[in-house]
Amino acid sequence: MKRYPARRPGALVALAAAGGLLLTGCSGGDDTAQGAKDTAAGSGGGGYAPAPAGPRGEETGGDSRDVAPEPDHLSTFALDVDTASYGYARRSLAEGRLPDPSTVRPEEFVNSFRQDYERPGGDGFTVSVDGARSGEEDWSLVRVGLATRTAEERGERPPAALTFVIDVSGSMDEPGRLDLAQDSLATMTDRLRDDDSVALVTFSDEAVTVLPMTRLGGHRGRVHDAIDGLEPAESTNLGAGVETGYDTAVEGRREGATNRVVLVSDALANTGDTDADTILERVADERREHGITLFGVGVGSDYGDALMERLADKGDGHTAYVSDAEEAREVFGEQLPRHVELTARDAKAQVAFDPETVAEYRLVGYDNRRVADDDFRDDRVDGGEVGPGHTVTALYAVRTRPGADGHLATATVRWLDPGSRAPHEESGDVETGDLVDSVWEADRGLRVTATAAYFADALRSSPPSGGSLPGAPDLGELTERADSLAGRTEDEEVRRLAEAIGAADRLT
Repeated sequence: MKRYPARRPGALVALAAAGGLLLTGCSGGDDTAQGAKDTAAGSGGGGYAPAPAGPRGEETGGDSRDVAPEPDHLSTFALDVDTASYGYARRSLAEGRLPDPSTVRPEEFVNSFRQDYERPGGDGFTVSVDGARSGEEDWSLVRVGLATRTAEERGERPPAALTFVIDVSGSMDEPGRLDLAQDSLATMTDRLRDDDSVALVTFSDEAVTVLPMTRLGGHRGRVHDAIDGLEPAESTNLGAGVETGYDTAVEGRREGATNRVVLVSDALANTGDTDADTILERVADERREHGITLFGVGVGSDYGDALMERLADKGDGHTAYVSDAEEAREVFGEQLPRHVELTARDAKAQVAFDPETVAEYRLVGYDNRRVADDDFRDDRVDGGEVGPGHTVTALYAVRTRPGADGHLATATVRWLDPGSRAPHEESGDVETGDLVDSVWEADRGLRVTATAAYFADALRSSPPSGGSLPGAPDLGELTERADSLAGRTEDEEVRRLAEAIGAADRLT
């Protein structure tokens, strides 16, 4: 049997006692969530869960360190809704080159696909847990799905105050960069409401506030004129752009509104302050003091993926990547107007595996989102920010004990209400009996999740292969399975996934 890097229950107790344990991974729609749902076969029992300090869905507090299971049965991470890694990989493959393995983040591949998890009736999350056997002895894939309410269910949202920081450096002059950003911003300007506000900052070798914070009602023409007037210049002083962007956002900050900086760039800093840590410190300071979040939109065939992701993480935001007009319209014309508000701050997930049934496990991705197990209920520790209409998926490779039967795992999500900062929790369970006999016989959502994860895992190999996840097919077989899935579901997103896998197979 193949060996998979995994967390073995009982093997790290001494380390945990010495100073806590950070679990490693392998690589990212009103006030109370309703119930937990196990999409496989209903919620299970079992009782082996991170003990909440209060009833599910209500405020909780206290310190769980004395009551939680042993640390090496826990997996804890901050939520992440980034999708840029998958978009950039597709762009690279379409241009006939394999993506750099360091830019492949499996959680962003997985989270790029719509899921049909049950939605809560208000702010917060539902928790769904299911899984399937992988085909390798005792190994299964277990999926934890978290969902917020849809944007439409809330009705009237708070107004938005958005500061767009646009890269107009020379590298943005090629087709599919600045021109794409201009078309996208124009579309988005028409989709936002009259009580929303927009500011515009550009940067090349220096940064300029082109448009201060301006209410859209009666002033859309002024905003369109500012967008139309953008022209490429010289170098990329990303540090100046970020600093001026946040200064403009703070100056135009509106109480009771969703205040956000939207950075559109290829993130290739080459002049001024190019030190990532200095730029990141500025983002983190403004986030802490003023609650201004960052949404990073990557463009260009040459793209500073790592810097953009770190900026968004420090800015309590997320990233997306656009390579063509269709993707740009989706991000700016549909997603951003719908998701300008937040439904959860500092959201973290913790999965407790039952030592009676689980021998070892491995979280797929979330490498730079891990959180110490003891910090799960420490609300001073940074988590992830999530808006309406989002789903978050985490996939685990799990080896069950031979003949094991019963409770497998409990997943709990904890978040803070964006307004009151009151903590809430919701949980869901899965039993060994809930596992479907084969990943390829599971429901559509789990099959898509597995296909995306297998694809990312293969691209992280050098050269790309079947990857190290249990039951991983080679790229040729994975292409056939993705093609079949796309045909049955008639899902265009899955069709594009199949095409990307096929392109990778041909390049290898």
